[in-house]
This record gives sequence, C-alpha cells and structure tokens, in this order.
Amino acid sequence: MALNMTVLWLVVLVVLVVIELATMGLTTIWFAGGALAAALISIPGTPLALQILIFLVVSAILLYFTRPIAVKYFNKDRIRTNVESMIGRQAIVISEINNIEGTGQVNTGGMEWSARSSYHNIVLPVGAVVTVLGIDGVKLIVEERKEG
Repeated sequence: MALNMTVLWLVVLVVLVVIELATMGLTTIWFAGGALAAALISIPGTPLALQILIFLVVSAILLYFTRPIAVKYFNKDRIRTNVESMIGRQAIVISEINNIEGTGQVNTGGMEWSARSSYHNIVLPVGAVVTVLGIDGVKLIVEERKEG
C-alpha cells in the first residue's frame, strides 16, 4: 500500500510539473512541492490522511512564502502589451476633457482614446499635455503633465 501511494504522489508531482512547464504561469509548482513532500512521507507507510495534510500544508507554505519572490523575479522582464502599455505615456488632449459632461479625447501613439481626468473637478483644454495614469474600461485616466 505504501509503495502504491508513493507512486501515486510521484505521478501527481510529474503531472503538476508538466502543467507548470507548459504554462509557465507559476500556478502548479507550489503543489508539486507539496506532492513531493507527501511522496516522501508515504514511503514508510504514513496514513493517507496525514499524507494529504502534509500535501496541503507544504503547498500552502510554499505558495505563501515563495510566490511573491518568484513573481517579482520571473516577471521583471515581462513586456507590457496592449492597453497595459499605455500607462505612463504622454498624450495630447484633442477634445476637451470634462468629467461632469462626460466628454474628452486624447491622442497618444497616433491613436485616439476617450479620456477622463483623474480629478473630477478639473477641465483639461484642447492641446494640454497629459500623462496616462490608468485605464477604466475603454477610457484612459489622465492627469495634466507637470513641468519639471
């Protein structure tokens, strides 16, 4: 019985590692660590309930303590794509931005976008240079560019 459980945990480990390699999403690797711990403690014939508990505890500990570090280092060179890349760009107001009236457009990178000011009571005139702070739906949230 102990050998069968060890083999089962090793199969789970291999499946989780293959999924991680296929997706590179840092999602299943933590559970693979838990499966390895469960496989090791299953060798002497530890009860199944304890094996499952070890699997869950080790997976949770790995997830909690190492995921933030791994995400920081593995995603540092990730290239922002699509709308995400708009944040931080400069834009020119081409249609007055007035949050109260719900109007406003900017041009950035040769594309026109609906825009709203980050401050609700400020009207940004045509020609103003703004910085994109974020995206809300399909609208850019902008702030007038500070000189200096």
